[in-house]
Amino acid sequence: MSVAIRVIPCLDVHDGRVVKGVNFLNLRDAGDPVELAATYGEAGADELTFLDISASHQGRETTHDMVRRTAETVFIPLCVGGGVRSVADVDTLLRTGADKVGINTGAINRPGAIDEIAERFGNQVLVLSLDARREAGQPSGYGVTTHGGRASAGLDALEWVREAVDRGAGEILLNSMDADGTTNGFDLPMIEAVRAVVDVPVIASGGAGAVQHFVDAARAGADAVLAASVFHYGTLSIAEVKDALAEAGFPVRRLVAG
Repeated sequence: MSVAIRVIPCLDVHDGRVVKGVNFLNLRDAGDPVELAATYGEAGADELTFLDISASHQGRETTHDMVRRTAETVFIPLCVGGGVRSVADVDTLLRTGADKVGINTGAINRPGAIDEIAERFGNQVLVLSLDARREAGQPSGYGVTTHGGRASAGLDALEWVREAVDRGAGEILLNSMDADGTTNGFDLPMIEAVRAVVDVPVIASGGAGAVQHFVDAARAGADAVLAASVFHYGTLSIAEVKDALAEAGFPVRRLVAG
């Protein structure tokens, strides 16, 4: 039996609140993270992803408290990213209630962190969060970015994703910075390109605006589909996305009655 396509709401958290913008700019409030997480759990989300976009130590402490409270009330896997740089950071988040941990800039700055985290905890807990966009100077045409897509890391996205998987990343959260927040659809060529070079699960992120977009991403090779604003503001529901995926022939997990 084929593995079900996962539908994952993403909560970008800043100072204890869920926010959303376009290309990480012009952020607006989308609600309390714990309340939203509970709502999504009841609505049939397969997982939740929290991304702490607060750079300060205070922001991280707020996120730890949020993860702890969420884990006490929501019984689906939680992936948490933001400010992760070391084994100690991952240990703290797992003890707080996370099931998986996303690493982005910390791995770019010190790739060996991937090896250390995977060796300590196993690759099943380590998600490489990749903010990529088209970059003419890179061999694949896709570059790795930092600072919400505003700065180039000077890395080719496909070369980096291969290296990260070789080092122990167990999953790729592929966020298209060109598409992020636009609601014009996922970056299908980018999904196909990454799918072709790694054999770990790929989560498509950035650009969802209609149920067909999720189907298109699955057809392009995504193992999971992630979105934020369309879920936060009620444009689409988890059930609508799963219905569309099922109608297109993809297996999905359904809520169990009772």
